[in-house]
Amino acid sequence: MAETRYTLRGMPCHLPDPHTRKPSIEVPPGACDTHFHLFSKPFIDNPPYTPPEAGLEEYRAMINALGIERAVIVQTVLPRDNRGALAALRAANGCWRAIALPNPDFTDVQLQEMHGAGFRGVRFNPYYDAEAELRHLEQIVARIKPLGWHAQFHLDARNLPELAPRFDRLGVEIVIDHLGHMPPEAGIDEPGFQLLLQMLREQRCWVKLSAPMRFADARPPYPSVTPFAQALIEAGPDRVLWGSDWPHVVFDGFMPNDTDLLDLLAVWAPDAALRKKILVDNPARLYGF
Repeated sequence: MAETRYTLRGMPCHLPDPHTRKPSIEVPPGACDTHFHLFSKPFIDNPPYTPPEAGLEEYRAMINALGIERAVIVQTVLPRDNRGALAALRAANGCWRAIALPNPDFTDVQLQEMHGAGFRGVRFNPYYDAEAELRHLEQIVARIKPLGWHAQFHLDARNLPELAPRFDRLGVEIVIDHLGHMPPEAGIDEPGFQLLLQMLREQRCWVKLSAPMRFADARPPYPSVTPFAQALIEAGPDRVLWGSDWPHVVFDGFMPNDTDLLDLLAVWAPDAALRKKILVDNPARLYGF
């Protein structure tokens, strides 16, 4: 398994670019941002990173500028509880969904409340610490499976040959973050990435086309990421999703404008009908819009 990367302690986070431009692509009605983070106080003690001062108002301004109507909150390591996400979901009137942090102590009442508000999955983060993150995987999935929730994973695709058999036994939909988040220099022929493509072809997973700034290229349009994105779209046009990864936490490089991230679809998926699948149809199926 690729090395553990949990080196975040005390890392500050920069503000996202607030000057969102109009996209160059046509954004169809019902388009969805399937991956953004919302921070609400109180935070956990001694957090591994300091969240940016960018909240719900700033996020709404960003997606309004892009023409995005639906969104998925992905809980990250900082919130102590789900109150902020629950409030945001209720205010969104059914247009938003959320993904929870793994917690083996969720009660049935809590899970039902979360489901009613719009939670549809749990996110595990083996990219940083696989042993700790996956320790309660089967136990937690057994709790969420009756609700029809999925299991989402931030991982390095090079580790998929080891992890995929375990995922296949879970009996729920599997979602992979950030294009499989493996180093581009490993190449498309890397066995883990090839397995990811196979899983897409066999409809054994979904993949988020998100966070291209976190790989090798300093600035958009991130040419080293393009072959990976195009290969994923070709392998699973009905199973790929777009996500902004806003507000781009734990990122110390050039801060992209979120319009640049959406406009990447003009290169990755030049056909407008295909972009509609990625932005509207696929997330509507996965999240139940």
